[in-house]
Amino acid sequence: MRMHLPTAVAGLLLLAGVGAAAAQDVVIQPEQETIIKEYVKKQPLASVKIPGVELNIGSTLPDTVELHEVPNVKYRYVVIDNQMVVVDPDTRRVIEVIE
Repeated sequence: MRMHLPTAVAGLLLLAGVGAAAAQDVVIQPEQETIIKEYVKKQPLASVKIPGVELNIGSTLPDTVELHEVPNVKYRYVVIDNQMVVVDPDTRRVIEVIE
């Protein structure tokens, strides 16, 4: 029994580490964030309200919310409650809220 316990503990720790790595948020590179901010300043959007959606990193935006392109950047943006929100267009998940 003593021989198997350390192996089981190590296996559980390994699985926990894999789960934690998979749950990490997407990080926008500083260069891309600068491109997004500059583009949004030149192309301002009206702020929208989305009832029932908490504006947090990881929140999923409904399909009814129109996401706007930024040239040469994978991510999309929308302005919600006067905050610029960067969204992964594949999952519609909020990856950053920029004030």
